[in-house]
Amino acid sequence: MTADWQAGGFGLYVHWPFCEAKCPYCDFNSHVSARIDQGAWLKAYLSELDRVAAELPNRTLGSVFFGGGTPSLMAPDSVASIIEAVRRLWPVSNDLEVTLEANPSSVEAGRFAGYKDAGVNRVSVGVQALDDVDLKRLGRLHSVKEAYAAIDVARAHFERMSFDLIYARQDQSLAAWRTELTQALNLAADHLSLYQLTIEPGTAFGTRHAKGGLRGLPEEDLSADMYDLTQDLCGAAGLPAYEVSNHAADFAQSRHNLVYWHAGDYAGIGPGAHGRVTLAGRRYGTETYLQPQAWLDAVGKSGSGESDRTALSAREQAEEYLMMSLRLTEGSDPARYEALNGQPLDPVKIRDLVDLGLIESTPERIKATACGRPVLNGILRDLLA
Repeated sequence: MTADWQAGGFGLYVHWPFCEAKCPYCDFNSHVSARIDQGAWLKAYLSELDRVAAELPNRTLGSVFFGGGTPSLMAPDSVASIIEAVRRLWPVSNDLEVTLEANPSSVEAGRFAGYKDAGVNRVSVGVQALDDVDLKRLGRLHSVKEAYAAIDVARAHFERMSFDLIYARQDQSLAAWRTELTQALNLAADHLSLYQLTIEPGTAFGTRHAKGGLRGLPEEDLSADMYDLTQDLCGAAGLPAYEVSNHAADFAQSRHNLVYWHAGDYAGIGPGAHGRVTLAGRRYGTETYLQPQAWLDAVGKSGSGESDRTALSAREQAEEYLMMSLRLTEGSDPARYEALNGQPLDPVKIRDLVDLGLIESTPERIKATACGRPVLNGILRDLLA
């Protein structure tokens, strides 16, 4: 019998928690540290890989993703040692995708050749804006000039390259976003991640916004127009959306992120990394210690950086599958949902959403329409209520 996770494959996420500065919009587990003992961190990562591989042996690994934080602060030799260990511990697919997130500073771009030699074959560059004023507002340490230079270096070293932009920023007009996105599409990346600025509680922006700051954020109608413009321009340029915020040329989709969205299994190592693993027919959610030193100490003392492991119920697995897969343009498989949940989605709710023009439904697929994707959270609330 084929386990459910095999429909999505198996990936590995490696979290590097350090940054040169904490961006005010960021709610990821990232920390600023004046001194990092790269040798101690590498030893801990290799120990965790041994532990996880012993528990999940003989699985074909399809992707490795170095996320953060800022993984381009890792020594290329450390990245090489991790990739070498991965290839020793698991059978890997013939087209193993190894992605590393990078910032576009000149120092980090200077390491790109080393990362390629280490075995990285895809980079995701955190550009975030092509406007120097907004880069400063976002707390970024690079300039637009450095962003263009880093993209040139990335293109020279990697066949596959993505970069991120944030829109719906303070005082940003629709015309300004059109100009900026057009510039981005001319940079010949095969993948773009385009996110609307969200103000998250617990971030510097969240605190500022709660006090009445961050003036000039766009109204809801303007944000919606920016989203629609994004779909139109990217589609015309041959990078249609394959997920709510991600756009790619044919065959250039992020294979690692597709593991998440297809509800595959993925092991997460490093401070604050989450995982989903199936063991003896039971699916578990895993968590690791958030604080870097706490994680490092736990690996050294107990041999595991894992802080929590929770068995997921059939209902939880089904809901998670629907929430992740409906983000994809291709949508969800209702038969897979029913197999996980033990009963199908409510046909009356499906019919109502179809009548509203928010989803399309066939026996093989349920997917959000172009009108439905911007209100996906509402669709999910209706379907899962």
